[in-house]
Amino acid sequence: MNKEFLNVIVADNDENTLIFFKNILKELKISIKVQCFSNGKGLMEYLNNDDAVVPELVFIRYTIPGKDSMECLDEIQSNLKFSKMVTAIFSDPIPESEIEDIFVRGANIYMRKPESFETLKKVLSEIITINWQYYTSGLNKENFILKV
Repeated sequence: MNKEFLNVIVADNDENTLIFFKNILKELKISIKVQCFSNGKGLMEYLNNDDAVVPELVFIRYTIPGKDSMECLDEIQSNLKFSKMVTAIFSDPIPESEIEDIFVRGANIYMRKPESFETLKKVLSEIITINWQYYTSGLNKENFILKV
């Protein structure tokens, strides 16, 4: 696959987190186009728009307002348009049973939100690198599950 950049969406109501994600993704060696949304409703309105570019990777905060992450996951899983999109849910520490539910509902990645900027940078770099390898080698994203 000849792809020059990844389209990534980040959905979080915390403006500082959105800034951290944008700055970190800008610094990576892989070219990334980032779009941000402050709530789940806005995210899904964008994704369901016929003119929307479906991203390769979407990060959704677990406790996002407007439409919660589980509702977003259900909607994403029910639409074939998103079948090649990798979905990552991130949060502060949550119970293992809720993490399991995130995967059962169709997320590919669960990321516990790191405490420091440097740790977030390391984790995002790993996720983007693995995701890039999946896209450039044509691997099936159905087999892509990651917990960090």
